[in-house]
Amino acid sequence: MTDIIEKPNQRRSETSTNSYTTRHNDVSTVVDFADCDQCSRYPNRWSNIREHISAPAAEFMGAFILCLLGCGGNCQANLSANKSVSASPAGDAVTSNLSWAIGLSLGVWISANYSGGHLNPAVTIAFATVRGFPWKKVPIYLLAQLLGALCGAGVVYATYFHAINIVEGGSNIRTIAASGNLFGTYAADYLTSVSAFFAEFIGSAMLITGIFMFTDKKNGPAPPGVVPVGIFFVLLGISSALGMNTGAALNPARDLGPRILTAMVGYGSAVFNFRNQYWLWCPILGPIFGMIVAAFFYDAMLYRGSESITNKPSEEAERHHLHSCAHRTKPHGAAEIV
Repeated sequence: MTDIIEKPNQRRSETSTNSYTTRHNDVSTVVDFADCDQCSRYPNRWSNIREHISAPAAEFMGAFILCLLGCGGNCQANLSANKSVSASPAGDAVTSNLSWAIGLSLGVWISANYSGGHLNPAVTIAFATVRGFPWKKVPIYLLAQLLGALCGAGVVYATYFHAINIVEGGSNIRTIAASGNLFGTYAADYLTSVSAFFAEFIGSAMLITGIFMFTDKKNGPAPPGVVPVGIFFVLLGISSALGMNTGAALNPARDLGPRILTAMVGYGSAVFNFRNQYWLWCPILGPIFGMIVAAFFYDAMLYRGSESITNKPSEEAERHHLHSCAHRTKPHGAAEIV
């Protein structure tokens, strides 16, 4: 399985919406191109284009929703704590964690049937490394995820622009401590570099384990519509239990996209110079290595699916299959190729 939610295999007539009403001699006729084997799958030029861009578009939209709700939750909870912005706080750490969990759940829901619902470069790379996801699709997925996160954070920044000005003390003042950390993630002052990397590694390992757990056919499986709900609880648990040290990025796009946005709108190079390029070795490399290791461990210990590299048949098994199974004798003596 190379998708967070496996795309259902259904007959075209059950899933298609390519129905059009035409009029011939004032008589209305409904034409369903999906039910006609002689007609093109693409009734117009745009439907042909959409077939090729729907996967990256879904990743963009999912990452956009993730950062729109997640960064928005951060801003509402923290900016409203300032008495000049709001008479009473409009959120706290719980609502912030809920916002990220809901954002991921909805992002997976909107994208799962079209792209597999990765929304996370570390997830995409882990699937490509361990589960056979095509490497040729990885670059476009990563770009779509990054742009979606960047745009989602941009909308949040525009929404809370005036509140940020109040908290910062002016529109020409932008600091990481006051508002920049509402978009990108930054390790706590007491944390060593090794501990920061370890926090992201462990949190990301838990996230991919939860994804594999909910999508394992031998482990239920959960109905497709329930998987985003399960992922909601996984992220909520991780952010509530392990998020204090580094902010629980768990996703290179979720951190790098908003970080680029902050550099563009006035926070400057400080967002990249923090702790000797912290942005690279902690919220990017930490999740990637954590998910690859956890994915390999899950598949090595538990998973039985044929798409995993841990279940690739040996040469002896392939020879046995070709000798004993590939050619079966039918009752009439003809060979059946399986």
